[in-house]
Amino acid sequence: MTSTEARLKERVKELTCLYEVTSIIVNADYDDLTTSLEEIVLCMKRAWQFDEDTEVLLVHGTFEVSTEEYSSGLVSLKSDIKVFNEIDGFIEVGYPSGKYMLSDFLIEEQDLLDNISLAIGNLFERKQIRDREAAISRQMERADRLHILGEITAGIAHELNTPLANILGFAELLKESTKDATAQRDLEKIMESAIFSREIVKKLMFFACEMPQEMKELALNPLVENVLNLLQPSFRSKNIKLNTHFSHLDIYIKADTVQITQVLFNLIMNAIYYSPEAGSIDVDVQQKSNKIKIQISDEGDGIERENEDKVFEPFFTTKPLGEGSGLGLSVVHGIISSHQGSIRHEPNIPKGTIFTVVFPKL
Repeated sequence: MTSTEARLKERVKELTCLYEVTSIIVNADYDDLTTSLEEIVLCMKRAWQFDEDTEVLLVHGTFEVSTEEYSSGLVSLKSDIKVFNEIDGFIEVGYPSGKYMLSDFLIEEQDLLDNISLAIGNLFERKQIRDREAAISRQMERADRLHILGEITAGIAHELNTPLANILGFAELLKESTKDATAQRDLEKIMESAIFSREIVKKLMFFACEMPQEMKELALNPLVENVLNLLQPSFRSKNIKLNTHFSHLDIYIKADTVQITQVLFNLIMNAIYYSPEAGSIDVDVQQKSNKIKIQISDEGDGIERENEDKVFEPFFTTKPLGEGSGLGLSVVHGIISSHQGSIRHEPNIPKGTIFTVVFPKL
């Protein structure tokens, strides 16, 4: 074979490789790029002049794929993979160092390698754009669901307000007009239930953004104790031991009573739900020099690593279908942020989760 024929043969191999790589990228499955990259590596092996001895390594982030006989120490050509102008990997094509030298590579082979690196970089860019678009779409869907839920909740709250006001009003009138002690006690129970239901409606209206915040100085300890007392049946049903600790007898914060109650209910009910039978829950309220800290610890299975960044997202839940809306911690996060506070979670040792809420001190 003449040198001209040999050069022509190599150009055909290079063009064939570039065409095949382009076809692989066009038909790539963005959810499984590994298969496509493995095909590209094999395609590149066939394109080099001494294809029987050619080995290829492709590295992107923590991912890497190579031909079977690849090893370090090869004499090689290398080209960086750039994603949005940032180096995010490389491709290396090499021959055994004892058999070949760098001069055995053709100039055109470096050009081919650079073109393939550019094409792969474009592939990763398109994947990132696709993933971002999907994330934005999911966020828009969640926002729309929240808006619809808010409209429904506001409607329900308004519908309930009128009959509750009637029940409370007529119960008060009946109590004033009757002298029977038993009837009066029953009417008091009706009035207490109506007032309790009215508070629930207030919470619904807050969720629907129908209730303005009422920020005022309030005693935190009695509020925590009241929530814990109301949840005693839930503690007893799972035989959970409750440990409470208050660093000071009187701890005050500036907050909305209904909203802080909602925060405490959500966090403690979550701790109860994920706690094992006969487990324990710790509620620790501390007053520091410049902040108030509430810690709620459970002994459940903890939060899996892949879910750590999702727990405060709307509609995210690990509970079975029908047992959780995924709104509780999202609302909690929003309330705490509106109070200039913060919330975080961390693993409990040896198992479980600790939620820490921090508010600025008065």
